[in-house]
Amino acid sequence: MSIEPLHENHRVELKRELTPELDLEKEVVAFLNSHEGGFIYIGVDNTGQRVGVADVDGDMLKIKDRIKNNISPSAMGLFDVLEEEGPKGVHCIKVIVASGSEKPYAKKKYGLSEKGCFVRVGSAAEPMPTAMIERLFANRTRNSIGKIKAHRQTLSFEQLRIYYEEKRKPLGRQFKANLELTTEDGALNYAAYLLADENGMSIKVAKYQGKNRVHLIESNEYGYCSLIKATKAVLDKLELENKTASTITAKERIDVRLWNPVAMREAVINAIVHNDYSREAPPKFEIFADRIEITSACALPEGLTPAEFFEGYSIPRNKELMRVFKDLEMVEHLGSGLPRITEFYGPECFRFTENFLRISFAASRPVHEEETTDPVTPQVTEQVTEQVTEQVRRLCMALGQEAKGAKELMQLLTLKHRPSFLEGYLNPALQQNFVEMTQPDSPRSPTQKYRLTAQGKALLK
Repeated sequence: MSIEPLHENHRVELKRELTPELDLEKEVVAFLNSHEGGFIYIGVDNTGQRVGVADVDGDMLKIKDRIKNNISPSAMGLFDVLEEEGPKGVHCIKVIVASGSEKPYAKKKYGLSEKGCFVRVGSAAEPMPTAMIERLFANRTRNSIGKIKAHRQTLSFEQLRIYYEEKRKPLGRQFKANLELTTEDGALNYAAYLLADENGMSIKVAKYQGKNRVHLIESNEYGYCSLIKATKAVLDKLELENKTASTITAKERIDVRLWNPVAMREAVINAIVHNDYSREAPPKFEIFADRIEITSACALPEGLTPAEFFEGYSIPRNKELMRVFKDLEMVEHLGSGLPRITEFYGPECFRFTENFLRISFAASRPVHEEETTDPVTPQVTEQVTEQVTEQVRRLCMALGQEAKGAKELMQLLTLKHRPSFLEGYLNPALQQNFVEMTQPDSPRSPTQKYRLTAQGKALLK
């Protein structure tokens, strides 16, 4: 399969090779200072054709080292360096750069001057005017967890050491400075406090009987320990809650979980990594009878619109935490979490307020219902023990008395996101035997349609 050539624009910079003469730092600084961030490709000529890199591993190490040591303020946690394979086994390097929250960024050698500060203008990195440098510096973010001094300075990090050793990345004597866990004057910062063995931060996972917060049936707190340990505990708890329902048919066993596990994990990690801890308000996780809600104390970064947010413009709030979570392979690369969430639940699962961000995932079936199946029964044993969800009722009403295809049903239900339609509407209706396929022997047929069963018709009445 051929790959389209790349083209330079306000978010893409192409370089044929990495040389000492290439001013890589200038390009990175320009993207850090821009509103959207961007991508730098090494091993691509000016026509957009991939010519490859001779020493991918060596050049990747050089790139990381140059960005780490030659840019101020620190860009750690704001960039990723990845290997990309093109046609005919050609290997290139892709550098992902996020928009920084501590603008203006500059080349250390020249500092806050027009020789040191750059900004992306069209497809080029241009010197930043002095007036702009002064304005950005005056507004530079001062309340980041990397700049806030921890109110306790006697902190231990044995849990963090264990997690790094598990990944074969043992922490050296200078790990506090290397991981940016100190302020400019050498004191432990709030990021260090969150990652320490003991702290005052706790994350709540609550469970309610109904669809509101009236009847609390379970409340768990995970914290007062390293944020890494607390995160893993929250993930384990929600994995336990994300039960699987099975329907045994004559041809196959269909397993459906309450929530998509990939989207769930990404939403949990994003909520914890990007939470605004300067308010001392941790993220919270709430399970209702029909959904799960994940709330983090973080508004959209200043100047970023919801449309830009969904287009993938990334401004990491806590670069120190992002760095550690990436080291421990709990996140992949910058901007990877959002597409994984919207792939299954669409942008409509996000809700922004002035101070908070909430993600809501509808459950594929009632959360508190118990399901039983008999896997050894040879005949069809679709068992319906669940309360009918509103989504299934709407699907049955849309079907009416005539068989319809998936695309037509989505139009009738005014749904645009196919995974949401499948997980929230069609699959539960099939599992509960309210709906059946017109071609059960060819479930993936392009002419497949769906119709109400006798049970579905009774529900419709």
